[in-house]
Amino acid sequence: MRYKSVCRMSARLAVLVLAAALLGMQVPAYGDTGAGPAGELRGVWISYLDWEKLPAGEEGFQAGVNEILDRCVELKMNAVFVHVRPDADAMYPSEYFPWSRFVTGTQGEDPGYDPLDYFIQAAHERGLAFHAWINPFRVTGYLNRWDQLSDQSPAKIWKTDADPSNDRWVLKQGGEYYLNPAVPQVRDLIVGGVREIVESYDVDGIHFDDYFYPEVDNQDPDRWFDKPEYVAAGVGGPVSDWRRDNVNSLVREVYRTVKETDQEIQFGISPEGYVDHLRSDSRLFADIDTWMSQPGYVDYIMPQLYWGFEHKLSDGTTAPFAFDNNLRTWLRLKGQGNVRLYLGLAMYKTGSGTKDNNPVPEWLRRSDIIRRQVEAGRKCGEVSGYCFYAYSSFQEKACQAEVANLMKAFQ
Repeated sequence: MRYKSVCRMSARLAVLVLAAALLGMQVPAYGDTGAGPAGELRGVWISYLDWEKLPAGEEGFQAGVNEILDRCVELKMNAVFVHVRPDADAMYPSEYFPWSRFVTGTQGEDPGYDPLDYFIQAAHERGLAFHAWINPFRVTGYLNRWDQLSDQSPAKIWKTDADPSNDRWVLKQGGEYYLNPAVPQVRDLIVGGVREIVESYDVDGIHFDDYFYPEVDNQDPDRWFDKPEYVAAGVGGPVSDWRRDNVNSLVREVYRTVKETDQEIQFGISPEGYVDHLRSDSRLFADIDTWMSQPGYVDYIMPQLYWGFEHKLSDGTTAPFAFDNNLRTWLRLKGQGNVRLYLGLAMYKTGSGTKDNNPVPEWLRRSDIIRRQVEAGRKCGEVSGYCFYAYSSFQEKACQAEVANLMKAFQ
């Protein structure tokens, strides 16, 4: 059963709505804490690293989720962006992917309950929207190595089933494994995984981040990734455009699948924040120009604007990706279409010595950077909300001065 209107609120809030209606009063809508401009998204990314810290047993897991979500409410958030598929795996019983090792410690091991179902239910009970966060092509990565993959992993099956026709459906690049974006069957697998989420769970959104293509080198056979598929396709034109088309094909199909299931479910992407990198012909191949100017791709874009106001290049000039410059770039892109713009902000950098080519990094000198970034987004009138990376950073001692300042913007 999918929540609708009042049903999208917690039972407690529904009672308040009914009482308020009888008294001629108004109460905040689902997903709106009443702090900040009406309708402003205030989300936090809850990653596989947070999942790994949760107990595997059902009772302990539920207690840990409750603690996380109660903290999100305390932080005046109204949405959570929760990893449900970090590495071609699943935090739920899936027809397509094995259980994630970040649930039980072992990929493919069934915990005996449905952690995603509980996470969504608990979020909605607290008035938090739930967005299911997926890394579409990544198979291995930090804390997840090839020898830890389950025999149920589609990647491992393709590599070991003695069928040469699917050997290149998963590729190794830079020491990591990726599903091959050039293969239609791979894209169908990813879309099928999205379909089972939106049909089976009461999610408010499907969310991709920027793990599309790794860095490639078309002149080096060890690093040219899916160039053989490009040559075999015989399509002509630049290989970089062909790669963008591969990603675009997936994005279009995911959008169509989501909207066919429920028009209210949102689909969005959080790409790297520097547009010049996104337009590169050697990495990512995230076609933000198309996504933001043409219908049928995304409902929103959430660029990761993970730099401060004072970031400089090595020559001492202000970097084009310093916050103000970067925000202006994304506002120009937003003007090309009707896609909502959210900003991804780097809570994890606050209080740290992250280098920015200043004698003393801005992140060490200032404790109000994130608050001022929110205020700048509000001032321009074109930013619909914010998401903060990551949940764990809100608990770290070094970040607490910045967190306290951010809360002033949410009062």
